[in-house]
Amino acid sequence: MIKHLLLISVFFSFACAGHIHWYGSYSNAFKTAQKEHKPMMVLLVKKECRPCSDMIRKYFMDQPYVDLLDQKVVSVIVVSGGRASYPIELFYSTIFPTLFFVDSQNESFLTEPFYGTIDGNRLQNEIGRILSLEQ
Repeated sequence: MIKHLLLISVFFSFACAGHIHWYGSYSNAFKTAQKEHKPMMVLLVKKECRPCSDMIRKYFMDQPYVDLLDQKVVSVIVVSGGRASYPIELFYSTIFPTLFFVDSQNESFLTEPFYGTIDGNRLQNEIGRILSLEQ
């Protein structure tokens, strides 16, 4: 039994490293971001969207900026048409995925949203700029 618990523990510690830890609830993420005075990264996706999963895998797993981003930003995945509520009037899009960086104190955009396939250089530049605002 202890062997199984140890294996499960090791698996989860490896599974949780090198990627963004996403909230699944906008309201919980928003409360945390406000309490911790951190900006939010809101990723709007659609169910069974191949470009959405490709974006997560390409830009939010095993990248040099992921750990710092995970420490400095509260990240949430919002599924368009899903059960969880979010301010759709603020994060409306018909293009998926869409990525927003938002000030948690007043819900203003910190940068122009990223619609659809993104430019990795622009993403890294914006991440760097947003993280420098937090220091």
